[in-house]
Amino acid sequence: MPVLLFLIDTSASMNQRSHLGTSYLDIAKGAVETFLKLRSRDPASRGDRYMLVSFEEAPAGIKAGWKESHATFMTELRNLQAVGLTSIGQSLRTAFDLLNLNRLVSGIDNYGQGRNPFFLEPAIIVAITDGSKLTSSSGVQDELHLPLTTPLPGSELTKEPFRWDQRLFSLVLRIPGHTSPDPEPIGGVPLDPSPITPMCEVTGGRSYSVFSQRMLNQCLESLVQKIQSGVVINFEKTGPDPPPTEDSQIEMKYGPQSWHSCHKMIYVRPNPKTGVPVGHWPIPESFWPDQNSPTLPPRAAHPQVKFSCVDSEPMVVDKVPFDKYELEPSPLTQYILERKSPHSCWQVFVCNSAKYGELGQPFGYLKASTALNCVNLFVMPYNYSVIFCVFYGLSYSVVSYLKKLSQQAKIEADRVCASVGKKAALEGGIKLRCRSSALSLAHRKDFTQLLHSIMGDGPALPMEANTKEFAGFQLAALNKALKPQGLRNPYDIPRSHLLDQLSRMRRNLLHASICILKGQDQDQLHSVPIAQMGNYQDFLKHCPSPLREADPDQPKRLHTFGNPFKLDKKAMMVDEADEFVTGTQGKGKRPGESSSPAGGGAPKRRRCMSPLLRLGRAYTPPKTPPRTPDNDDTELGNHINNHLESNRNSEKEPSPAPESELIEQSDLLQLDEVENQENRVQENGQSSDSEFSLGSEGEEEAPCRYPSPCQLKKIRNQESQELNSELRVLITKEIRKPGRRYEKIFYLLKQIQGSLETRLIFLQSIIKEAARFKKRVLIEQLENFLEEIHLRANSMNHLDGL
Repeated sequence: MPVLLFLIDTSASMNQRSHLGTSYLDIAKGAVETFLKLRSRDPASRGDRYMLVSFEEAPAGIKAGWKESHATFMTELRNLQAVGLTSIGQSLRTAFDLLNLNRLVSGIDNYGQGRNPFFLEPAIIVAITDGSKLTSSSGVQDELHLPLTTPLPGSELTKEPFRWDQRLFSLVLRIPGHTSPDPEPIGGVPLDPSPITPMCEVTGGRSYSVFSQRMLNQCLESLVQKIQSGVVINFEKTGPDPPPTEDSQIEMKYGPQSWHSCHKMIYVRPNPKTGVPVGHWPIPESFWPDQNSPTLPPRAAHPQVKFSCVDSEPMVVDKVPFDKYELEPSPLTQYILERKSPHSCWQVFVCNSAKYGELGQPFGYLKASTALNCVNLFVMPYNYSVIFCVFYGLSYSVVSYLKKLSQQAKIEADRVCASVGKKAALEGGIKLRCRSSALSLAHRKDFTQLLHSIMGDGPALPMEANTKEFAGFQLAALNKALKPQGLRNPYDIPRSHLLDQLSRMRRNLLHASICILKGQDQDQLHSVPIAQMGNYQDFLKHCPSPLREADPDQPKRLHTFGNPFKLDKKAMMVDEADEFVTGTQGKGKRPGESSSPAGGGAPKRRRCMSPLLRLGRAYTPPKTPPRTPDNDDTELGNHINNHLESNRNSEKEPSPAPESELIEQSDLLQLDEVENQENRVQENGQSSDSEFSLGSEGEEEAPCRYPSPCQLKKIRNQESQELNSELRVLITKEIRKPGRRYEKIFYLLKQIQGSLETRLIFLQSIIKEAARFKKRVLIEQLENFLEEIHLRANSMNHLDGL
């Protein structure tokens, strides 16, 4: 969890304005907000903690600490005012004490027991100031001085006020008040000569001299990249320089070099599974522990690690953990990589870590990666070269023997685990072999007489047998050495087995078709285990092929075990007019009953129950168009157009019809009813007592020749409702289809019948249906269509008023 502490200069000099028209304090506030936005792009920023400290005296200078929320941080940032002095030394000490507040409680520093790089709390301090003179209540200062006294307990255990996982970066604002005619320098941002720069370098950070808004944004992006989990270490060379290798192209240089002493960071990567760094070994202290000493000597914030340039062999022992840390790029890493020796290493030491000797014993080594792209610090147990020899002092033969035993044990463990759950193999017996389906000699009708003529007696066992009854059955042999005889050549039979084989051949000849064991009656032959009762398909395979059906028009029945009355659905068909066509017209009929009409021929078509064919309308069958993909749409259009035409004719003023037309209409009605009566007689076999027939003597009174105007209006309303119901079903189906082709929906909407109120209610229900399927484009088009209907209705009312 990185801690980001912003130290904002709130001295009076921050009120000066730049050529942008904003004050330095406003620029500093904007820089903090920009930094937060850039940092939020990284998913790891969710665990960041933000703190805010100003140049005021403590505790008023701490605006947001450990327990303040992010909202409090932003509020205090916006409320900062530039008043006071440039007391940067006191403010820095306040910031460091705030960061070190909980370190003794958590035990991160591990005083007296070594430094654990994997136990850290990385923190970055970003100071934003104008770089003016350092002022305090005592006067103007030329150098930066931090107070030596602090109320924080345990601060005397570390020489510096900061720790090895805390770094300071400063943004020094040098933006002029007037636009400079000189172009901005191209390249990196230079260091600032202000007194805060040495303090930044000591902690492992740096300062930035900002001359424009562009450079400020560049510095902020660089700072976001600096947020890394790691600790700062001082690496120093001890001993002579290494000789050049064969592969390297390094020239020998004498005197101090830049890679001899480096003050850089090592990256401590968190565990990808837990998100927390994991380690085992500490970096030793720079003193030998003495149990009689009452106090601990203070340690430096950054450990001094010496490295020897003598090539050594890397030591990594199995089952002994080690820690691996990557070094930040530096002249030291560049020099090691240029040597191109990834199979050698340089041992590292901490001075005064041993009881005797200034340099101490090695605790790890520096080594280039195999790919020569980075340098890693390997941390081992202290004096690991001696400890490994003590732990593993076995001979080569013993080590090889132990490895061999380990491999054998692994193979045995895999075999045992694989055998768990498997059934034990059955002991081998004599497997019964099923004969062929051809009848043997024993099935002949004259076999008894034939056998009497040869031997004088016949078989005592019955002749019925099921050759598949004991398929796969095995006979347990008393003698385990006895094996089944599969002899085909008589010369293969041993001489000592001739008599026994002859006896077996005689039994096989006489009892070849008999599969009934002694002690088993006829009822047991038909006893089937419950697990095999549903094996109906195997039973059908052995049945003879059935005869063909006497009636080819009869639908073929499926051999469905347990439901012999289930029909084959594939034999049923539905024509274009929703007329059910099949070989059997009644669902309740038995399979044996005849389904065809008495007169024979093709099955009769049911009459359509459409409102267009109801009582009072003459029906002429339309010409069937050729079958095309849009045939259904064409039939639907004809059906709706005929209905609309009839409604338009019925909406006109009724006029008395001539007598001839009334008589013709009456005849058509009578013929229609006669046809309906005949159809009912043919389908049901008899006529109902309530139905009338043409020319029947029991008819009491004649039906009405034509309906009254009230009946016509009622019929017309009923037909409109039924048509609207059909349109609703069709429109709903179109809405549920994928895609955005809604032409057919609006075509159907134009066919709605009824008053304006009925059409509006219908259209609103369609809009709700489209909203249920989230058809947004369709909803917009339907709302436009609804507005058109309103406008058309208003214009019609206006014309009626004129």
